[in-house]
Amino acid sequence: MRIEPLSLDAWADALPSSGIEAFHTPAVLAAIDEHFDGEMHLFGVFKGQEPVALFPTFVRKNPLGRVVVSPPPSMAIPYIGPILMPNSPKQSTYESVNREFADLVLDELGVRDKRTFVRILCSPSYLDPRPFEWTGFAVKPSFTYRLDLADWSLDEIQSQFSSSLRREIRQATELDVSIDTEGIDGARAVYDDVVSRYDEQDEPFAMPWEFVESLVENLGDRCRVYVARDPDGKYLSGMIVPFSDEAAYFWLGGARGEYDGVSINSLLHWTIIEDIVEDDVLESVTKYDLVGANTERLCTYKSKFGGELVPYYIVESTGVGMSLAKRTYQFLSKSSERIAPK
Repeated sequence: MRIEPLSLDAWADALPSSGIEAFHTPAVLAAIDEHFDGEMHLFGVFKGQEPVALFPTFVRKNPLGRVVVSPPPSMAIPYIGPILMPNSPKQSTYESVNREFADLVLDELGVRDKRTFVRILCSPSYLDPRPFEWTGFAVKPSFTYRLDLADWSLDEIQSQFSSSLRREIRQATELDVSIDTEGIDGARAVYDDVVSRYDEQDEPFAMPWEFVESLVENLGDRCRVYVARDPDGKYLSGMIVPFSDEAAYFWLGGARGEYDGVSINSLLHWTIIEDIVEDDVLESVTKYDLVGANTERLCTYKSKFGGELVPYYIVESTGVGMSLAKRTYQFLSKSSERIAPK
């Protein structure tokens, strides 16, 4: 096998038809590349002429060394990481390709250097991070909730919700509140609302509006902005939802939202789910990712949807020499953590 750097066009040609996240798509990668303060490197691993693995990385240099990440911090991207697509369904083939892929990538990036800090948030579809652990990296699980919406009616889906969530949706439905999909102006309203929420909690939010704008525009009809407004058209709450061919993602928004004493965010989620189930344009989408199940307070709410707890893996450099680089990364990452309804 061999490893090659890829252009964005070559990356698009090599992507498999399934098993990828919205954040692997050229539209999102182009937005990241435009606004990331560093360099994007896209790699393909080939067996003959056939791609068997893909890996997007983002490199930032500093006086103390390098930071190699996938995805970059401060952009609220929950995970990207490797895509593995061996040309055989056999487990032995998967593991063999995976081990050689990891070795090729680590050598190409020079990340065995003690002055290079690595942090990879693998997508849920990357099932085996052991080759990185065997090479000396720390591997730990994180989690997200995913609702499986395939072959379920809306009544069957809602029957999996907690009684309190069903009641909240019913109460919000009875209010004179409208929920519509809006474009860039709606996305700006959602973004400003999130920034305001962070300011209220005296927390930084470093993700620039220009990145959100690029992501929404690049994705086109593969991203919808849901906005709830009161009878006078006043903004109440909203959510920006990217789509892969298989999943929708609660990516940004839901910072607040109450009208007449009733939370609106649950109705927003329900409207998104209705669209996934009923809109023919989204026929291939069968999952709704609530993006994160790692904060106890937020899980109390998200678990009410009855989604499956899905693991994904974080690969990270270890060692005393990594401590300063890691603190730098954590500072940058903190500003990208999403605020969700309380």
